[in-house]
Amino acid sequence: LLMLAPVPLLCWEAGVRLAPPAGPAGHQRLSALKKDPGNEAKLKIYALFKQATQGPCNTPKPGMLDFVNKAKWDSWKSLGSLSQEDARQQYCDLVGSLAAAEGGSAQAAAQPAGSGSAYETLLVSTEDDITTIKMNRPTKYNAITTEMYSEIIRALEQAAKDQSVLTVFTGAGDYYCSGNDLTNFTRIPEGGIQQMARDGGELLRKYIKAYIDFPKPLVAVVNGPAVGVSVTVLGLFDLVYATERATFHTPFSLLGQSPEGCSSYTFPKMMGVAKASEVLLFNQKLTAAQACQQGLVTEVFPDSSFQAEVWTRLKAYAKLPPNSLALSKQLIRSVERQKLHEVNDAEVERLVERWLSDECMNAVMGFFQSKAKL
Repeated sequence: LLMLAPVPLLCWEAGVRLAPPAGPAGHQRLSALKKDPGNEAKLKIYALFKQATQGPCNTPKPGMLDFVNKAKWDSWKSLGSLSQEDARQQYCDLVGSLAAAEGGSAQAAAQPAGSGSAYETLLVSTEDDITTIKMNRPTKYNAITTEMYSEIIRALEQAAKDQSVLTVFTGAGDYYCSGNDLTNFTRIPEGGIQQMARDGGELLRKYIKAYIDFPKPLVAVVNGPAVGVSVTVLGLFDLVYATERATFHTPFSLLGQSPEGCSSYTFPKMMGVAKASEVLLFNQKLTAAQACQQGLVTEVFPDSSFQAEVWTRLKAYAKLPPNSLALSKQLIRSVERQKLHEVNDAEVERLVERWLSDECMNAVMGFFQSKAKL
């Protein structure tokens, strides 16, 4: 029955009273959707709108035979005690990601101040002296494709030159980032696997270098689970704020690979060798609380107030003197910048070797086969 309900019908109230939770920009993005985003997305839009405007679900549950209204009620009820402000933020994120996926008006919204081009896999914006780089593949858990690697490098280069004080990294949807998109391994160029490994290694080298050399305070707002390279680079951030439901996992040995993102240096320095080995060698998944205890995360926030608390703090930080912040960061990081570049080079060299090994190829193929059986 839900398939018969287009977006405006299922979200009729959102079409009439969208301004309170999302403002005119959100209204325009929802109205601009040309494709049916699917029942799951429509129910989420409806639920977040109700939560943003009325708070937690407080209406009686519809009867069993009232299928559409029951589905809508269940979706709203599933948000529990999510605050109205967080619901507004999630609403904007979801509608923005859907619009961006269609390439419509969100293409302009993804364009940072002073930029001449938009992004396909990111939402980039500058507001209140903060440039936000948001990974925007929510249906793929923000897995990083080769295109996203290149776009993140470009976004960091532009953020380094703009007038913002802070740069914030986060993810759209419920995930922060699920790491490297393993379909990258299926794109074999004319030069064969060796060419793919060399090209991938050089792209990764440039990607990590962009973090090492970034001149302004760099903040990760980890809004959900983080995997692989999205975890290892956190040692190069100045602040890492995480929701309590975030997890941190680097399953390299399961895939026949080795650490990157300078984590072979930064993790033992933060955690000690034994704990770093648990994470990098033996695939130990950390909760947000454990990651904070080990020094990977700066602070953990309740999920219900995560966005509100973090952004209030970041907006206050962005009012600090920008030159003082940048110069202070340079002093803190300059001592080990050369070391980080050396570690990056060594890690990439080892990874290229791993990618060309039978062990790695068998592990990756085993992963795809296990996924196909699900």
